[in-house]
This record gives sequence, C-alpha cells and structure tokens, in this order.
Amino acid sequence: ALKAAILIQRWYRLTMARIEMRRRCALSIFQSVEYADEQAQLQLSSFFTFLLDHFTRPDAGKVKVKVIRRFYSHFFTSPQRTNSDLTEYENSIDVPDSYYGPRLKFPLTPADANAILDAFKNEEAISLVLPHFFSQTLHARYVLQLFHETRKVLKEMPNITQLSTSYTKEITVCGDLHGKLDDLLLIFYKNGLPSEKNPYVFNGDFVDRGEHSIEILIILFAFLLIYPNDLHLNRGNHEDYMMNLRYGFTKEVLRKYKVHGKIILHLLRDVFSWLPLATIVDSKVLILHGGISDTTDLDFLNLFERNRVRDHIYVELLLLSLKNLAVQMLRCLQHPKLQPAFCSQSSPALVCYLQTLDILWSDPRSQRGCTPNKCRGGGCYFGPDITAKVFERYNLKLLIRSHECKQDGYEVGHGGKVVTIFSASNYYEDGSNRGAYIKLNPDLSPRFIQYQVSKKTCRQNLQERVSTVESSALKSLREVIYAHRTELTEAFMKKDPTGAGRLPITDWAEAMESVLHLQLPWRTLRSQLAQTSPDGRIKYMTCFYDLKVEKPVKEVQPALVETVCRYRKDLEIIFNFIDKDHSGLISLEEFRQTWRLFCVHMGIKIDNESINKLAHSIDYNKDGNIDFNEFLEAFHMVHRLEN
Repeated sequence: ALKAAILIQRWYRLTMARIEMRRRCALSIFQSVEYADEQAQLQLSSFFTFLLDHFTRPDAGKVKVKVIRRFYSHFFTSPQRTNSDLTEYENSIDVPDSYYGPRLKFPLTPADANAILDAFKNEEAISLVLPHFFSQTLHARYVLQLFHETRKVLKEMPNITQLSTSYTKEITVCGDLHGKLDDLLLIFYKNGLPSEKNPYVFNGDFVDRGEHSIEILIILFAFLLIYPNDLHLNRGNHEDYMMNLRYGFTKEVLRKYKVHGKIILHLLRDVFSWLPLATIVDSKVLILHGGISDTTDLDFLNLFERNRVRDHIYVELLLLSLKNLAVQMLRCLQHPKLQPAFCSQSSPALVCYLQTLDILWSDPRSQRGCTPNKCRGGGCYFGPDITAKVFERYNLKLLIRSHECKQDGYEVGHGGKVVTIFSASNYYEDGSNRGAYIKLNPDLSPRFIQYQVSKKTCRQNLQERVSTVESSALKSLREVIYAHRTELTEAFMKKDPTGAGRLPITDWAEAMESVLHLQLPWRTLRSQLAQTSPDGRIKYMTCFYDLKVEKPVKEVQPALVETVCRYRKDLEIIFNFIDKDHSGLISLEEFRQTWRLFCVHMGIKIDNESINKLAHSIDYNKDGNIDFNEFLEAFHMVHRLEN
C-alpha cells in the first residue's frame, strides 16, 4: 500500500509539473507575441517622422505631399472646443423618452454612480444569455457631460499625487483592467465601492483589448467626480490615442456611439493627457504604471505640462525639420542609456517625453543595470541596482507597478522592493491568469487578494483549462510564423544547402529565433509547430501547413499577401488617419497613395501594378471606394486543422 501511494504521488507530481510547464509556456508565447506587437506600434513613430521629413522637403512629389498633409492635419490638429462650446454641443443632444438608461444630473451623487453600476450589471447579465446583445446603456449626452466634468477635475491635479494612510486604514491598488468590466465589478463586490473610507488607486491601462473599456471609464470617472480625494487614476501606456487605434478602444467607441463617437474620442484624447503620471503614498510607496530607469527624475516629472508633451515634440520636429534630432530621439527610445547625452542637448519637451516613456513602458528584471527594452520597443529593463538607486535618492520603500500580465495576478521582485499588480483575469484566454489587487495598510505592507472571473472555465478541469489556453497561444504564434514565411524559408534554406527539407532541431530553433526574435523555447514547441521525420529532424516547411488566407485574392502576388498579413495593424492605423471622418471608406487613389508611402518607408519592393490590382480586386462592388474592414477580412488567416 505504501509503495502504491508513493507511485501515485510521484505520478501526480509529474503530471502537475507537466501541466504547469505547458501553462507557463503558453503564457510566455502570449507575452512574446504581445510585446512584439507593441514594439511594432512604437516603431510607427518612425513612420510619422518619415512623413514629417518629407513634408518639409521641397522635392517631395505632389502625391506624397497631399497624403502627408492629410496625416499632419489629422494627427497634429484636433478640434479644440472651449468649455462653452462643448456645453452647447452637449445640450443640443436630445435624450428620447424611449431611453431607459440612467439620467444623470451634475454634480453627481453616490446614487448616480450606483445607477450606472446597476445598468452595466444588467447589461452583463443579458450578454451572458445573448452573447451578441448590445445596448447603449448610458446616453451620449451624459457620456460627454461626464467626460467634460472629469477633464475639469483632472486639470486641477498635479502630475504626481500625494496620498496618506493616516486618514484611512487601507488603500486599495488595482492594476491593468483592459476593458474587463466583470473584473472591476468583482473587485467592487469583494472589496466595496470607492468612498471616503475606502480609497482606491487604479494604475492605468483601463482601456483596449477588452470589450467594455468605455463602461470602465464611465464608472471610474463617475466615482472620481464624487470622491476626487479618494479615487485616484494613474495614466497607463494605453491611455493614448495611437494605442487606442491599434488595440480596439477607438473601434469600440465608434461602434457603441455611432453618431457622437468622434466627439467622444477627441474629448477623451484630451482627458487622457491630463491623467496624473504617478501616486506616492506616505512619501514611501511609489505607484506608477510601467517602471523607472537610471535617468528617472521625480522632481522633474512633477513640474512639466503633462498634457502637452506629445504635441510639443511633434510641433518642434515639424517647424525645425531636424531630421538628425528625430533620428537621435528614436535611437534614445530604443537605447535608454543614450538618453542623458541626448537630453543635455535637446529641448525640455523631448526630455519630458523620454522620462514619460520610461515610467509608462519599462519593466523590471533580475539582472543589474538599465538596458533597452527590446521586446516592447520602448522604455527599459531596470535591475535591482537601479531600484536601489532611485529608492535612496527619494527615500522610498516600495514600488508598485503594473503593465505586465502575471499568472497569479501579481509578482514580487528586487528583494521585495518591486511589486507588479495585474487586475485583468483571463487576459489572454479564459483560464490564462488570475487577477489581483493590493491592500496597502498604514505599515505599508502589501496584502494581495486574488480572484478569477469564471464563465466557461468553471465547468472544465485543470487539464482542459490548460489545453484551451495552450491552443489559443499556439494559434497566435502560428499567425506570426505565417506572416514571416518568406524570411523563415530563406533562413531554413541557408541551413539546408542540400535542399533535403529537413533540419536538426538545433538548426531549426536557431532559424526560428533569428527571424522572429520572440525568445521562446523552440525545442519544446517543435512537436506543436512542425512535423518530425523518422530520423528526428524537423520538416521545416510543415510550419506553414496549418495556416491559409481565408479568401485568397488571386490577382495579387503572394509576397503582397504576406506583407498585408504582417502589417495589417499598422495599415489599419494609417488608414484611420487618412479616413478622417471615420466613415470606413477609402478612395482607390487614397489607397494607392498610402501603399506607396508605406512601401517606401518599410523598404518593401512592390510595383504599382500590384498595388492597383490589389485595390481593384478588393473593391468588390466597384463603387470606387474600399471598406477597410473588408480589406482586412480579405487577408484574414484561418487554421486549416481546426475542426
């Protein structure tokens, strides 16, 4: 009996270890793909620098100047409405008698916030029964009024908020929510609503990725207006107009508020720029979204105009046409160690931007020093020595940051000095991770509360939950592999001069990493990504067998199809800039102009005839316009092996 018990125990431990390895591997895939995508997003800034450079050049062609002027007018100028103009616009919006949602009167009361919460809870309950159900719970008039009042309050706040635990027993700190309304509702259910006796700090990234970002903003802003001294909001890297274009928030607002969505977005763009950058509790605990670097200066961060950082940079680059300065700035974004030399010879606006980039984008690492955050493409990796240096300078005890999904919802590092808190459970997939929040007592000792919103996963066992997460992660990875098919094939061929179609595992793994730069355990993943020959070698072309374009455009050369699949998110952002009225329609000529500029910038050799064929083939109804959603759908990747 004892031997049997030992064997069962050994089998159980081995099984759990394998499951845990699979779960960690899946999370690693999700994070690597996510960070690579964020890197591409930051690299778009070089595209706009490219446009600015050509905009100021007298030899730029008429076609280029026309498109660049559109980019400039869209990106650098936005409708500036005075408070009186905005109030007049809000009052001109009629609320019909058929509207059944909350009717708000300002100043708000706790009863108004409860009415908003109840309305959103009811909507969530209905969506569980009817997954495609959508209702505009809060009318556009009240949304605009709410955001307008929020901007007034935020304008009065400093860049760094100072809090004290002497007025309350504990402060609750929440991390990324990313549009996960059910997580926010669960936090309030478990921990209570914000109030004078129950203060909260929400540490950025309220929006994008999830389906209910606008609802989260409405709830948080409502409580901010009611309890401005007890609910505090830090800015995250996703409280940004460019990020919202790429990761879903812009689409969500335009879908839910079709008539007034554009005005709501422009107002939010200003509201986001006024969000405080950090919070300090009892002069000992620093709370900010990303992290720190070897050049972080909290005194400097507390002084500049936080709402004008981005505008100052672009205006200076445009008016001065300093190409070398722009290139150097971009190098600094990739190499934080170059920042001190760069900052000493650049304008205060650029210094502000670099400092802000660090606190919004940086991640901690166990290695010493401050190195470029190559995975994300911005900010830095900061080691325990950098943490100690900043702590000594400002007499700090603890750094609470967010910005990274953690399997347990939190992680403690740097000898207990750095805490990562992440509040969006099931971030990548149902069952992928827990969410958590922190209770910070007067002793400034963090206490972690974990949770996981369960809808589907509660009916699955552990093996099934891990399999679901693993399958979703591999889908994401295969799409990245397909988008780099040409480069991967070339890398495989270099290691296979005889053309046998097979490679040793080591050579295959080296080729994958040399092209994709995802830092993944390729040896472990080989059986899930490619087929193996009897001699143990990898049949490398089988990496691409699982994927295909759903609706192949026969007139278009394969290289162009692959290019669109890889850069479709970048193209979507660029198209959104050209499509200034957000109608979703792009003329054929605008389509051609965009592709020409994009191809020149990315160094992609595609002839004009191919671009014309692509444009005409996607204009299905031949009305001279392209619906960009249809354009993306034409290059949607599907998995052949899915049942």
